[in-house]
Amino acid sequence: MVRGSGARRVVIDGRSGAGKTTLARDLVASWPGAQLLSLDEVYPGWGGLREGAALACALVLVPHAERRRGDYRRFDWVDGTFAGPLLEIDPDRPLVVEGCGALTAVAAGLADASAWLDGDADRRRERALARDGDGFAPYWDMWAAQEEAHIRREAPQELAALALTTC
Repeated sequence: MVRGSGARRVVIDGRSGAGKTTLARDLVASWPGAQLLSLDEVYPGWGGLREGAALACALVLVPHAERRRGDYRRFDWVDGTFAGPLLEIDPDRPLVVEGCGALTAVAAGLADASAWLDGDADRRRERALARDGDGFAPYWDMWAAQEEAHIRREAPQELAALALTTC
């Protein structure tokens, strides 16, 4: 998707369970020096899809595009706060950002490459709940509603350079 293309920033968006994290990890593993920001690290809880995407953009994507260091703290899903050490994103290394809500008009303008992943709703749910267990199950409908709002608001499937159907 990007090796040898001169790309520096890749944004991968899609619905839960569609394979974003797997694609992003595979890309980072095959792209020397690439670093990964998963929006799971910056969503401020189950109701925070939109806010997490905005934080990733402001704290990481914009500084990276301006050749400045980005930094953020991970959200502690147990304590409900941003905690731990400040994590740095090196502006001289390629960056992959993945997560539901990641591809907005602003993010698309900063990305050198972008992808949207989707798939059969039942299969995505099955994959997501197998991955995240009972912790996600009570929040599935709330999260899916936030995904729908993001799709209506931002049309990420139209912003993406590549759209994939998975599952």
